[in-house]
Amino acid sequence: MLGSSWLREGMRVTTVVLGDLGRSPRMQYHAEALAAHEVDVDIVACAGSALHAELRGHPRITCHLLPPARERSLPRALLLPVAAGRAVLQALRLVWVFLVVLRKPDVILVQNPPAVPTLLVTIAAARLRGARLIIDWHNLAWAVLALGIGPRHPLVSLARWYERVLGRRADGHLAVSDALRAELAVRWGIAPVRVLRDRPAERFAPLPDEARRLLRRRLVERLGLAGLEPALVVSPTSWTRDEDFDLLLDAVRRCEALAAERAFPDVLVLLTGRGPRRARFEAQAATLPGRRLHVRTLWLEPDDYPRVLGAADLGLCLHRSASGLDLPMKIADMQGAGLPVCALDYGLCLDEALRHEDTGLRFADAAALARQWIDLLATFPRATEHLARLRSNVEKARGTTWRAGWEAEAREVLLPHA
Repeated sequence: MLGSSWLREGMRVTTVVLGDLGRSPRMQYHAEALAAHEVDVDIVACAGSALHAELRGHPRITCHLLPPARERSLPRALLLPVAAGRAVLQALRLVWVFLVVLRKPDVILVQNPPAVPTLLVTIAAARLRGARLIIDWHNLAWAVLALGIGPRHPLVSLARWYERVLGRRADGHLAVSDALRAELAVRWGIAPVRVLRDRPAERFAPLPDEARRLLRRRLVERLGLAGLEPALVVSPTSWTRDEDFDLLLDAVRRCEALAAERAFPDVLVLLTGRGPRRARFEAQAATLPGRRLHVRTLWLEPDDYPRVLGAADLGLCLHRSASGLDLPMKIADMQGAGLPVCALDYGLCLDEALRHEDTGLRFADAAALARQWIDLLATFPRATEHLARLRSNVEKARGTTWRAGWEAEAREVLLPHA
């Protein structure tokens, strides 16, 4: 009997993500998992941030990088003209890549959002080249658009129609949450959809004590806080519209006021990543009191990011879902590193990633977040009973890694004969 490797001999998968590949960990993980099954992978994505070490130089993975989109905050009146021009240019580049550059794929795996122009171009490419098209639904693109131009704008209705009609024409579907799977099935008639949950890669783990101390010391010195030994709260962010930075600034001010009335340690609140809203936030953060809470921003290379999470005391998620149906991968990363997470509560979908008072806490406003910081960090460097219990629960819940989850939930969709 012939083995499964024979069934995949010469198999080729093209993955498409019209965003910064370095900030698209889920699509990088897809490529690594496929390559581990002896599949040749072409990645079509935008250049930008550095890639995971596992991806760089992999003999079965070829990256075809498009020019990066210029990151800038635009007035609402300019959002649509600029986006339309960008979409046309991206469509032309994608058509060129599929017709001229790439070898014939057996499967095309596309991330959604963005839906424009990727869904139209990849559906056409799949039909012309006899490939199966799989959509990995991270969110609903029309809901993300509504954040920028308002939910009542007529283009939002058009975008919803476009996404639904073209989404139905795919040959298979993955989704990040049960809530998103149900939405696609009930409202859009898209089924079956396999849920592939975000899970941490193996490199996300708590650091040993000595490595933790050394990394924290270097970090505070680099950020201009030499001489302090603060508690470390880390918030991974992409600096996009679906994250509530105003709430964070308000929470810092409120926590400073509460800390002035009691003994409270220094706290470093570190926001990682880069994006169009970072400069504005940094200007606002510079006006904070900075008595006990020190807010800093820092871009971390892919190999440093899991180590900083592994050295932290507490995670913070400011994601305010555009659709109420997606789950931020940063929560999985932080939990993989052993961190309880304080997460902005945007609805029932969040239950799939974080259980309140079990693996973290949820907050609805700045006052609640400030109180959580006071409660969890008051006795630093000794952990409060509350924080110790949450950390213990996170450690107990750590289990399935990304690769194991992919094998159980996605392999059958992408490699049906494996």
